[in-house]
Amino acid sequence: MSKEYKGIVLAGGNGTRLHPLTSIVSKQLLPVYDKPMIFYSLSTLMLAGIRNILLITSNEHISLYKSLIGDGNNFGINISYETQDKPNGIAEAFLIGKKFIGNSSTALVLGDNIFYGPSFSRILHSAKKRKNGATIFAYKVSDPERFGVVSFDKDKVATSIEEKPTTPKSSYAVTGLYFYDNKVINFAENLTPSGRGELEITDINNMYLKNNELNVEILGRGFSWLDTGTFSSLHEASAFVQTAQNNQGLKIGCLEEIAWRNGWISDDELISISKRYPNNEFGGYFKNILHSEK
Repeated sequence: MSKEYKGIVLAGGNGTRLHPLTSIVSKQLLPVYDKPMIFYSLSTLMLAGIRNILLITSNEHISLYKSLIGDGNNFGINISYETQDKPNGIAEAFLIGKKFIGNSSTALVLGDNIFYGPSFSRILHSAKKRKNGATIFAYKVSDPERFGVVSFDKDKVATSIEEKPTTPKSSYAVTGLYFYDNKVINFAENLTPSGRGELEITDINNMYLKNNELNVEILGRGFSWLDTGTFSSLHEASAFVQTAQNNQGLKIGCLEEIAWRNGWISDDELISISKRYPNNEFGGYFKNILHSEK
């Protein structure tokens, strides 16, 4: 099995909870403060050191993503594209991306999930180093019935995962970030649609759990996991990014900066990119981080 990890960003769905904002545009192209939402999920994969990425979206929106991101060269990554005709479930991403994944392991992130916290890159790299099984990420929430919920025994070992349970066994939601070995393709191929007609990611996670191959990383205090599926949460995410950036003077989800810090683009390339933003703060920001690192 190849040791290479490939990434998938699932940016599908109809975004009906955000109409009329999403009546003519994909939800993941909406702004979260100073960047398109999709940049934050791409940044998660880049922080994990993943450079080969498949973006899955609807046929009506794919041209917009291609115009925005292109082949990923500006960010030191390689972007491929596929379409999901209708939202048939998160797990369908592995069927759509089967050829892209090949013999590799894969990380999937949902295009509307934003992660921020200390040592996040280190946590991601640790998950990527596991040769077998799956790693998912849990986060304590006040409304777990809205999510997939993972419960634990007294030693914090996962015992069950339920999809949007009426009576949750814990307050830990499964976030929209998943690391899998290559068995995920076979697991996805053997899924049957749930009662709501979708191929459920929870069913895949339970397959790994049954095989004692499911690792759960708990994102504890100091971490923020932002879901942007409602008007309020979209506004709150923008306010969070604005506040964090203003307080620290550092940007969240800045793809060019991550690429530069990873050594995927050079100083000269970052300077060239900065010149594309002569009338806003990005141009100055790139010059400042170049200067401050010298």
